[in-house]
Amino acid sequence: MGALLRQRLRRDWLQVLLWILATVLMTAAGYSGVTQSYATHADRVEVLAAVMANPVIMMFRGLPSGASEGQFLSFEVLPWLTMLAALMSTFLAVRHTRGDEESGRTELVAATPVGRALPTIATIIHGASANIVLGVLVAVTLIGSRLDAAGSWLMGATSGATGIAFLGIGLLAAQLMRTSRGANALTVWILVGTFLVNGIGNVAGTPSDDLTRITSSGLVWASPFGWAEQARPYDTNDGWPVLLGLAFGLVLAIVAVSLQSVRDIGEGFVPARPGRVHARPALSTPHALVWRLTNGAIVGWAIGGALTGVLATKLSGLAGQISGQNPAVQQVLDKIGKAGDLEETVVSVFFTMMGILAACAAVQIVARARQEEAHGTAENVLAQPVGRVRWLCDYLLVAMFAIAIIVAAAILAGYAGLAGNEHASSLMRVVTVVGLGQGLAACVFIVLTGLVFVLVPRGTIAAAWALLLLATLFGLFGPLFGLPEWTTRFSPFSVTPIVANGEVDARGTWWLVLVVAAGAAAALTLMRRRELRAAG
Repeated sequence: MGALLRQRLRRDWLQVLLWILATVLMTAAGYSGVTQSYATHADRVEVLAAVMANPVIMMFRGLPSGASEGQFLSFEVLPWLTMLAALMSTFLAVRHTRGDEESGRTELVAATPVGRALPTIATIIHGASANIVLGVLVAVTLIGSRLDAAGSWLMGATSGATGIAFLGIGLLAAQLMRTSRGANALTVWILVGTFLVNGIGNVAGTPSDDLTRITSSGLVWASPFGWAEQARPYDTNDGWPVLLGLAFGLVLAIVAVSLQSVRDIGEGFVPARPGRVHARPALSTPHALVWRLTNGAIVGWAIGGALTGVLATKLSGLAGQISGQNPAVQQVLDKIGKAGDLEETVVSVFFTMMGILAACAAVQIVARARQEEAHGTAENVLAQPVGRVRWLCDYLLVAMFAIAIIVAAAILAGYAGLAGNEHASSLMRVVTVVGLGQGLAACVFIVLTGLVFVLVPRGTIAAAWALLLLATLFGLFGPLFGLPEWTTRFSPFSVTPIVANGEVDARGTWWLVLVVAAGAAAALTLMRRRELRAAG
């Protein structure tokens, strides 16, 4: 067990460290943002009233439990702390189970006296320990900010417990699916689905008379995110939902170990879809193969983009009702969107989220090249009359095509959401400009991932996702949490063109174009001299 734990720590120390640091940074920045942007009790009450007046906002925020600093901080950041812990845990679980089976490590380890079950048990201990460290550091950060100790420890505990719950989900998904890509996709869809279920449960709840607190509907108990919020840190400080998350994760982990003992290595309980006896003629080219390997994920990201687009314009139609009574909402959105009119700002904020989704798709596609290289399947393609530069170029082009599909889905859905809006013509222009700009920002992560793949192949997946995570924190949450404006300029998402008061502000458009062109040229040029490197 000791050797297995040390091996996991050696492989994961950088990735786990980045996830934990990002969570702690969001915690500290969240407190700074609350104290700077909502300094008075009246400011916080205004925002909570605005949130309760609009179901769409409620879907993507935490559970209102009062207007004190600690209660408002929990409302602002707890959903995102639990989201980061959940993502860290699911990726860790799949990597050390199904991922190791794909690479052949599991079979080698199982051939030793260790057996088959002990590596999975080591993964459970490793993942639980990472979540405990995350929870403790979140609590210590909040206590250091002079918040109530009981509520701070509960915030940390709920974050860690949610991570452990999703650790169990990741372990179970790894047993059900035959590939790590399928297992990761299943866990991400479960994560998104349960997040939305929790949001719907909060929307369907009952607000208090003073509009600072909501009693959620019973639907929230179907989501680990709902369990975390029902602990209500800095309010009632209920600890038993934390135990529910821990028990849920432990039960799923036990089920995963039991399922592993009754299946063959490399197999899964969800059967693979039979392939064609003969490939289509369109599959005869290298770029068609890349498209075939990634089209399922692209469809999923495009659906997410379409949902974001329609929410952007539907919410903008209700924005005028909020701004008249709650000017604090205008101030908050202005910090992120930097547009003039409130409806324009709302569209800008939501399309920033769409840009992040498109960038996620791009990173996933280009990182697939590293997976093919590590698994040895890239050699089969390169054994044909296909050079290394063309091979990498195909991944870059498919990633760019995927971004175009996601952006188009978001823009068209945004147009559809404007039906019946009296400002539809002007907002269509905003949707088009901001959507295309965020697509350009997402293209930056194509070339960044390509450069990392060429220069540091073994760090491709960890480094590419870490860069995207930092850009998201600075670009989307930096202004909201009161970070200096110069820090947000490091994020491509915050320098894209916007429409302010009817005028197009190009901002950093040409810089983004230059970065994309130079980065793509550099990655393809350097690829000429790089040899294939297998996993190790």
